Amino acid sequence: MSPPTSGKSKESGTARILGSGASGVAELLVFHPVDTVAKRLMSNKANVSFSALSPIVFRDYATASLPKKLMSLFPGLGYAAGYKVSQRIYKFGGQPWFNEIITRNYKDEFTRIFGERKGKMMMQATAGSLTGIGEVVLLPLDALKIKRQVNPEAFRGRGVLRIFMEEGTTLYRGWGWTMARNAPGSFALFGASAVTKEYALGVTDYSKATWTQNFIASIAGAVASITIAAPLDTVKTRIQNANFEQKVPGLTVVRDLIRNEGPTAFFKGLTPKILVVGPKLVFSYTLAQSLIPFFGKYV
Repeated sequence: MSPPTSGKSKESGTARILGSGASGVAELLVFHPVDTVAKRLMSNKANVSFSALSPIVFRDYATASLPKKLMSLFPGLGYAAGYKVSQRIYKFGGQPWFNEIITRNYKDEFTRIFGERKGKMMMQATAGSLTGIGEVVLLPLDALKIKRQVNPEAFRGRGVLRIFMEEGTTLYRGWGWTMARNAPGSFALFGASAVTKEYALGVTDYSKATWTQNFIASIAGAVASITIAAPLDTVKTRIQNANFEQKVPGLTVVRDLIRNEGPTAFFKGLTPKILVVGPKLVFSYTLAQSLIPFFGKYV
């Protein structure tokens, strides 16, 4: 969750980039394995049973030692680092920027339609939604990360520069589904978080929320966001994890998924995501909130 901004920011842009970037790196090292598990479960098309869980999650390392199993959950770490750090910098800097623009230009309209209190929450949610839509520019890094996690054969020994030169716009496959997922997902994240602070916790100035209040609001927002975005996220993942030369339309993925696996398959991988979402958001949010003011003292 991005730090809410009201008025002029006290930290410089450099401090925000350094703090949010460091938060992204730390979050990546801790939570990348869980993300790998979620992606592999979402990409699995067979029925999941306890006996089949290990081969699905650990692939070729299902019978290997525990250290090797754990290391197998770190495929594509370089691509993941590029994506996650860029995403966190964009999230932490983008949402407050959008919120400032909306507040400066459209506050009266939001207040007239929704009222003072609800208008403020709607501006936060709308700023989050716009930020989420803009994340499509990072799609190539996300696509490469997912392929390394679930379909490493697609690389065939090629490096990242060669892939960018040869594949070009194919790295943007699923861009429409990504935007369709991010818009309601980010809206729910920031909206549910704001609603929780306003109505459940009695916080009117979001920037002055305590660590505990941010913890509770972040969990509420993240669970709402991930649940709402889960079906579209599953479709996006399956589009992106195919071989580069395969162009699979999203509607074909939806049709095949419903026909072969049933509607509940849209929510594959949801449980591990929800289980990690609380500590993941608290970790990244509190770390960024500590590091941004720290760097602000020097830059």
